[in-house]
Amino acid sequence: MGQTDIEPLDVEGLREDFPILQREFGGEQVVYLDNAATTQTPEPVVECIADYYRTTNANVHRGLHQLSQEASIAYEDAHDRVAEFVGASGEREEIVFTKNTTESENLVAYAWGLNELGPEDEVVLTEMEHHASLVTWQQIAKKAGATCRFIRVQEDGTLDMDHARELIGDDTAMVSVVHVSNTLGTVNPVSELADIAHDHDAYIFVDGAQSVPNRPVDVEAIDADFLAFSGHKMAGPTGIGVLYGKKHLLEEMEPYLYGGEMIKKVTFEESKWNDLPWKFEAGTPPICQGIALAEACDYLDDIGMANIQRHENELAQYAMERLADEGDVEMYGPPVGEERGGLVAFNLESVHAHDLSSILNDSAVAIRAGDHCTQPLHDKLGVAASARASFYIYNTREEVDKLVDAIDDARQLFA
Repeated sequence: MGQTDIEPLDVEGLREDFPILQREFGGEQVVYLDNAATTQTPEPVVECIADYYRTTNANVHRGLHQLSQEASIAYEDAHDRVAEFVGASGEREEIVFTKNTTESENLVAYAWGLNELGPEDEVVLTEMEHHASLVTWQQIAKKAGATCRFIRVQEDGTLDMDHARELIGDDTAMVSVVHVSNTLGTVNPVSELADIAHDHDAYIFVDGAQSVPNRPVDVEAIDADFLAFSGHKMAGPTGIGVLYGKKHLLEEMEPYLYGGEMIKKVTFEESKWNDLPWKFEAGTPPICQGIALAEACDYLDDIGMANIQRHENELAQYAMERLADEGDVEMYGPPVGEERGGLVAFNLESVHAHDLSSILNDSAVAIRAGDHCTQPLHDKLGVAASARASFYIYNTREEVDKLVDAIDDARQLFA
């Protein structure tokens, strides 16, 4: 779970671990503000990847030779390290490696949802869900004949909890909620939602893609039944995602994928599934990625997750203050002063978000533009797209200033 003492980050020292931040576009040093999509990877994690392929590369659980044994041990230990990172006392048996958050969502939706949902059941989501959650449960509900219902988002970007209590009832089988919105920055009260769900014998699935990378997350304190996140948003490599599930639920679920590795015994007539978590990791798994994710957990814990949380919130608050001073910028989500994830979605009056992103790129400022995989939420906001600046451990106030300066340039261009 890492250190809890809150201290200022040594940002300049941390930036030395990320050589990519020294890149220049058109003579300008890059200002990377697209961290909600993918964070950069520090040297210790890069070295971990290189060291694995230089010294240990072999398939796991399938060989008696030393390389396979070493790779297997490192891969299994990585599950334990990730379990520790999110407070899962069940250790590796409660941690399934997938390729991303989306696959983790689909694993539960197919392995649990198709078997458990029926025409009388409801899945409750929120209006701010990422497509990884919304589309997955929407389609599974259609297959099962179940119904999806959505907790309203209020004008201040927070969930209408009175509406949540109305929607979550005895017909609710699953509540799937994003912990931190990747568009609004809203930090949702997932522990309270878990209590409401459990009071009605429903399960809760927490999308932790935007929370696990930047704040302390304890799955047992939240009382999440399932939680998913991705390595590439937390200083780790791409191609690795995590599904946490309570042990008894994972034991009851059928596999999502079939093939090698996930079986214990096979005959021509039937198959017996492997133990957890391997039952859900069919085929050759993301071995190197999993080991590197454990290294990323070490890297972040050394910094301190509470420190990262404060740093991101401070940058987001500063960015909102600067953008509010501009007068023609509309921002979305909780107002200045309210805690949020380290991102700000906004629009510049009379300039499409895509045009703004392109112009900012000319100043070497990298942001996101589009609907951020939240089309229904953008429809509710009444905009087709938004620009999004998102921050991480290596970003500075000076980079926020460069963002605002680049927006000024865009404004003048379209004047």
